[in-house]
Amino acid sequence: MSNTIKIGVLGCGTVGSQVVRLLGERKDDLQARAGAKLEITGISVGRVDAPRDPWVPREKLTSDSEKVVYEADLVIELIGGIEPARTLITRALSAGKSVVTGNKALLAAHGTALFDLAREKGADLYYEAAVAGAVPVVYGLRESLAGDRVESVMGIVNGTTNYILDQMSTQNWSYEQALSSAQQLGYAEADPTADVEGLDAAAKCALLAQLAFHTRVSLADVSVKGISHLTIDDITDAASQGYALKLLAIAQRVTDEDGQEAITCRVEPTLIDRSNPLSNVDGAFNAIVIDAEAAGRLMFYGQGAGGVQTASAVLGDVVAAAFHLAHGGAAPQESAYASLPYLPTAETYGAARIRLQIRDELGVLEQVAGVFAKNGVSLRQVSQSQSKDGKADLALSTQKALRSKLEQTVSELTGLPGVLGIRQMLQIH
Repeated sequence: MSNTIKIGVLGCGTVGSQVVRLLGERKDDLQARAGAKLEITGISVGRVDAPRDPWVPREKLTSDSEKVVYEADLVIELIGGIEPARTLITRALSAGKSVVTGNKALLAAHGTALFDLAREKGADLYYEAAVAGAVPVVYGLRESLAGDRVESVMGIVNGTTNYILDQMSTQNWSYEQALSSAQQLGYAEADPTADVEGLDAAAKCALLAQLAFHTRVSLADVSVKGISHLTIDDITDAASQGYALKLLAIAQRVTDEDGQEAITCRVEPTLIDRSNPLSNVDGAFNAIVIDAEAAGRLMFYGQGAGGVQTASAVLGDVVAAAFHLAHGGAAPQESAYASLPYLPTAETYGAARIRLQIRDELGVLEQVAGVFAKNGVSLRQVSQSQSKDGKADLALSTQKALRSKLEQTVSELTGLPGVLGIRQMLQIH
């Protein structure tokens, strides 16, 4: 085997350490698949003297990230965040070097420029690990379904929030208890904002939409709601109606008021029927359901996080990129030929379940129903709890309606004298 591919690794945390381990332990198999020798020439870290796993070669460690990029043929970026990752990847691609990254935040924010640069320089840019850990959904959309027309992509793409909601459901824990457990197990960071406010899932939703609809989608195009406002009452009410409550990333092909095709993307807590396969995805697992014109419904399921699981996706990309460097060929380029317009979520249709606290007085229910009628929102189910201290809980499930009308309805309900407060509004899929 005469060809040698020099690999530079940027970052040696949970995932980077496992990538280094597997490159060493499975060297013969990986090299046979790539058709070239794979040699780590440098590993960039923040602190060279920090404690490391025993398999990390100390002589390869350096704090000089630019040197690692300069000496490599193939760069693995596992730093995360925007900078310095953006600058380092840009330098690698500018020099015609292949890049493998798991950085969804960077690609969602600056992917357009990076994809254009990769195309211009004839370099590979792989990112399977950026969306769902070990789950090969990027490959599935970009290559396996390249000959099909995707209608929608819907899934659980953040293991932390799925674990939290699962524990609230199965253990009857509060949101705060479930979050604390997630942090203790390492599923959630000390600052869990990116996960619990839906930002991580939104970045992944943007990438999935780009792949599915051959249209450039940015993080700003994704409507986002997190789970930090949810309570055990929301979980209990969902279960009483035969629903599971999940944080879903949803990207769909839709038709606007003029009959023109468009796309819409959103991340939000959603009530899904127990017959939906996503309702049974528990713990920190990820699952994505794709509906395609010819292939029909496909489901990708597996570990969405974890060092060795994510390393599996990284190494799959490394083998493909190394093969191209050694024998010619290139990764599939970003496809944005469709350039479909983006339709704001407020201009799409959906059903919702709205829970209120009301005064248990004559005429209040009529007032509430009047607000729904005024906004053209039809009701399919209404239930009221027994009165306590002159107050009652009222739950209403709607038919599909314009989402802006649903929001307007809730806004107007808060102004009624008989309404003491809005408990929650959740979308029903």
